[in-house]
Amino acid sequence: MKTPFIPEIAPFSDSQRAWLSGFFTGMHSHMLHSAASMGAGNARVVHILFGSQTGNAESLAHEAAAKAKSHGLAPQVLSMDKVDAGQLPGMKYLLIITSTYGEGEMPDNAEVLWRAASVDDAPSLEGVAYAVLALGDTSYDLFCQAGKDWDNRLEALGATRLFERLDCDVDFEAAAENWLSEVIPLLAEGAETVAVVDVDEAAAAKPAYNRKHPFPAKLLVNRLLTAENSSKETRHYEISIAGSGLNYQAGDALCVVPVNCPELVTDILQAINCSGAEDVPVNGEPILLREALRTHYEIKLPSKELVEEIAARSGDQELNLLIAAGDKEKLSAYLWGRDILDLLLQFPRVEFSAAEFLALLKPLQHRAYSISSSGSVYPDTVHLTVASVRYQAHGRQHKGVCSTYLADLADAETPVRVFFTVNNSFRVPADDNAPMIMVGPGTGIAPFRAFLQERQARGSGGKNWLFFGDRNAATDYIYREEIEAMQASGLLTRLDLAFSRDQAEKVYVQDRMLQHGAEIYAWLLEGGYFFVCGDAYHMAKDVDQALHDIIRQHGGKSVLEAVDYVNQLKKDKRYVRDVY
Repeated sequence: MKTPFIPEIAPFSDSQRAWLSGFFTGMHSHMLHSAASMGAGNARVVHILFGSQTGNAESLAHEAAAKAKSHGLAPQVLSMDKVDAGQLPGMKYLLIITSTYGEGEMPDNAEVLWRAASVDDAPSLEGVAYAVLALGDTSYDLFCQAGKDWDNRLEALGATRLFERLDCDVDFEAAAENWLSEVIPLLAEGAETVAVVDVDEAAAAKPAYNRKHPFPAKLLVNRLLTAENSSKETRHYEISIAGSGLNYQAGDALCVVPVNCPELVTDILQAINCSGAEDVPVNGEPILLREALRTHYEIKLPSKELVEEIAARSGDQELNLLIAAGDKEKLSAYLWGRDILDLLLQFPRVEFSAAEFLALLKPLQHRAYSISSSGSVYPDTVHLTVASVRYQAHGRQHKGVCSTYLADLADAETPVRVFFTVNNSFRVPADDNAPMIMVGPGTGIAPFRAFLQERQARGSGGKNWLFFGDRNAATDYIYREEIEAMQASGLLTRLDLAFSRDQAEKVYVQDRMLQHGAEIYAWLLEGGYFFVCGDAYHMAKDVDQALHDIIRQHGGKSVLEAVDYVNQLKKDKRYVRDVY
């Protein structure tokens, strides 16, 4: 339904034309709203539930909803933490879109619903038609495990699989788009009443710059935060998005599309006996092999296919036995610290043509960084807090792909390609008076610097408590002046520091939490929010255990009651994590 158009030859004055344009636009909007309301009331409802850790599954859920609307369906997009297991039987048409977090785990917002759906007496789902879209990363052993678990569990509960599950790797856009284009018409098949909608509405809402079309931003600031003699290299970046039309909120992530290290490209070319001047097809277009390796392929982390092919071609007994045994832990230990070049140098007799080698590589992916500034305070720039990855292993120096791209290669003259990932779950509390507890050691402080800026901009009266730490206070206390200024102004109500190597016995943020457990529990009773950002595999798990222990000890609860309490915090979005 298009807006009425007044031809240029129509006999109206400028003022008459302006009045009529306004009248028709208003009438058109009213007609669309009325038609959509009437149609949607009887249209087939499709529930689209998403489990999302960083926002990709949520974004896809809304894309699926736009497609569903274009097919006359009435989609309802819901975060899994907004759904009770008892509601599932009433969702006759169900689309699950979920990522996998950590080692095959459910995303935080899906954990409670999954547990409820997994019990023996979970409600029957007979009469429910469903499909599952799973997001994952093939570099992890339990690829798309959360999606696989949902697919199997829904079937076990009696639901009917409408379409085969799709397991997407990190480069998921095209595959997900094609899958949704097949699934959505099936969901609409046989529906008697359809919703009348403006199909262009969703497309108009999409940002001009995104994952497929990143914004060429300008790097304004690259500043070392740690001391010169620190064992770490943490840097502060400021990137201009002026003129992009993009905006962001505290809690979102900035995704940076890196360029591979040119020295690493040269070394790999030498290892596979190629000059780099060979023409290779990339996305249907011929480009030079050197450029393909520099800008299109992941040349650090070896894919499983590459490892297996090197093992097969080399005949190496140790590597082949590890693969054949299927012992993932031992294979991971063997590969720890090794990159693609290490493997090529280790097995110099293994030969690849350019085409064979590229076929075994994964596409070069963006890296997502928690934003360390508030869009309310810095609408035209984005701040990042990034630890540069550099380490010595297997006789050579190794560098992280994106962290050292920003540190060493990016400059003010060459655009840095970026786009935003929205994280609606990780937000400053809407209630300006709610207490806020933030646990963010190391670069995990990034979003909490943004949160505090946001609270200051809002004039929020709520209490703010930060747990921060690193190795040594003298060399690794990043943003010290800012933090102390926030303390002095009263913005930061409490600050607890944990510098692990400043004393004989190591002290971490979870230890500081346990020392002040009574106060933490009191803040939670006041309606406080608990946020965590940083390392997922050690710190976040230890902090989670400490939180359970605090609630059990200071709330006088059993182990199971403490679990229920934490689950309720998650469901209320008062315990939220941005971990990686």
